[in-house]
Amino acid sequence: MKYLDKINYPNDLKKLKRTELETLCQEIRDFLIDHLSLTGGHLSSNLGVVELTVAMHYIFNAPEDKFIFDVSHQCYIHKILTGRKNEFNTLRQDHGLSGFTNRDESKYDTFTLGHSSTSIAMATGLAIARDLKKEENKVIAVIGDGSLTGGLAYEGLNNINNLKSNIIVILNDNDMSISKSVGALTKYLNRLRSRKKYFHFKANTANVLNTVYLGKYILKHLTNVKRYLKYHFVNQSVIFENFGFKYIGPIDGNDISSLLTVFDEIKNLHEPILLHVKTQKGKGYSYAENNPTAFHGVGKFEKSSGIIKKSNALTYSKVAGNKLLKMANKNKDFVVITAAMMDGTGIAPFERKHKDRFFDVGIAEEYAVSFSAGISRQGLKPIFLVYSTFIQRAYDQIIHDICLNHLFAMFLIDRAGIVGEDGKTHQGIYDIAMLSNIPNLLVLAPRDTKELENMIDFGISQDLPIAIRYPKGSSYSSTFKSYDSIRLGKFEILSHGKQIAILGLGAFFETAEKVYQNLKERGFHPTLINPRFAAPIDKENLKEIANTHDLIITLEDGILSGGFASKVTEFLYENGLNQKVDVLSFGFPKDFIEHGKRNEIIQKYALDVESITNTILSKLGEQSHFKTIINL
Repeated sequence: MKYLDKINYPNDLKKLKRTELETLCQEIRDFLIDHLSLTGGHLSSNLGVVELTVAMHYIFNAPEDKFIFDVSHQCYIHKILTGRKNEFNTLRQDHGLSGFTNRDESKYDTFTLGHSSTSIAMATGLAIARDLKKEENKVIAVIGDGSLTGGLAYEGLNNINNLKSNIIVILNDNDMSISKSVGALTKYLNRLRSRKKYFHFKANTANVLNTVYLGKYILKHLTNVKRYLKYHFVNQSVIFENFGFKYIGPIDGNDISSLLTVFDEIKNLHEPILLHVKTQKGKGYSYAENNPTAFHGVGKFEKSSGIIKKSNALTYSKVAGNKLLKMANKNKDFVVITAAMMDGTGIAPFERKHKDRFFDVGIAEEYAVSFSAGISRQGLKPIFLVYSTFIQRAYDQIIHDICLNHLFAMFLIDRAGIVGEDGKTHQGIYDIAMLSNIPNLLVLAPRDTKELENMIDFGISQDLPIAIRYPKGSSYSSTFKSYDSIRLGKFEILSHGKQIAILGLGAFFETAEKVYQNLKERGFHPTLINPRFAAPIDKENLKEIANTHDLIITLEDGILSGGFASKVTEFLYENGLNQKVDVLSFGFPKDFIEHGKRNEIIQKYALDVESITNTILSKLGEQSHFKTIINL
């Protein structure tokens, strides 16, 4: 029987001998590769932290001890060891396991997380509250080197000086070093610093020197000598110790024996500890080791060959990236910015050909927007490609630094609407409501990839800030092949009809077009509209529609509250038109939408073509004046 078969909870893990844990780690790797090849998920990052997570659960006592995994896409081993192993075939599926930590899923998950750089701030809050309550549990935050590019991580570090008790931050360094280690002296000093004797000797020496004549003077100079040596020989520790940490490392984060030894030594120290571990992304699976980026967030793949099952369809992301690449030779006045999402947003080809005009600022969306303001103020045109779920992090900078200053910036907002398997931390359903209420900001949504290209052309010609939101995946083939030129704040009316007007914004135009066809087959003659703009709305055409139709239907892939539908109904009410025309709106409730396939989620919320058609027909059946236009 495998060791993993015996383990359902951390108490089961603690029954194993330390010499058995290395075999267990290999079994966990095999388990991950087997299951993720069928479900997809975050493979590289989890393969890299197998030993680290096993050691944490072996030495510490969750859930009394609090674990916070920054971003938490590397929490799969944690889930396996905390009662969810047998559900792993449901990972990222409807009613299945989340791909991130989730408070609703397990008492072992301290927070529901999915965004970067938050763990240290959360850990300090947990530690302060623990101390005020006079409790004794440990607080351990695991943060990757990539997450340290986010400013919030440094805000957390900056406040460690206010905390004089037990907190452990584990820096999982799996890609780039904070700084270079130097030879045997570094290794020796780091081994020394992880031993109890070192800490006891240091504390006792300080106590003695503080009580004797000139002792404080001597201690001060010993400290300065120590810092000088560390700066020149092990300078990676200096920045963290200046923040108030006891720095230990770097140690091999894929060596279970070393991890257990260090955790044993530091678990009862009553001061902030930063443990720097070096891990290998994708460890134990050669295809992920050689290409960790491809296997970071991977779909289904063939385990034996490492071949990832991908669609060849042209996605919105690729179209956006290719469009900017084509524009670059003709227009020298724009620069491209991303926040650690070069591949995801399709902009990698641009980076390869135009390095001088491309800026990856790391996981720092707030900085990206303020950075854009500076570029714009000097007369160039910044274009920031960002996922919808991450633009939330820069809301203040969009308002204050860009829109309040009347500066141009183009925000190409990828993964708008339902993204599916990544779930409630990543669904892009809030951006319309969030952005369309900001003064001076144009908010657009294309009906397909061709119109996305047209909107980028339109956007670069403007002097106002502009946001263009588009979904994950590829676009459909519309029956309407021609495109009116884009005019500021104007609808595109694709079919003039009577009594019913259907307005399908962005990705939901496909649904609107199919509903339109369904109604035509039932004898109706609707007007079909591509609104294009979530802000500003086309007041002139909307007034005309309200005066000539009996029912306006709106569809959007965002929350209804504060979204496009709200803009329509507010306008009708403010202009006394709400008594002339009914409005039937389709979109998502003000809620956190769980994970699952996109089509399953849409169907669950009755936003598929069939459900919307039936809802409309039910509405029409309640109004007798509509029955005269139905062919029976």
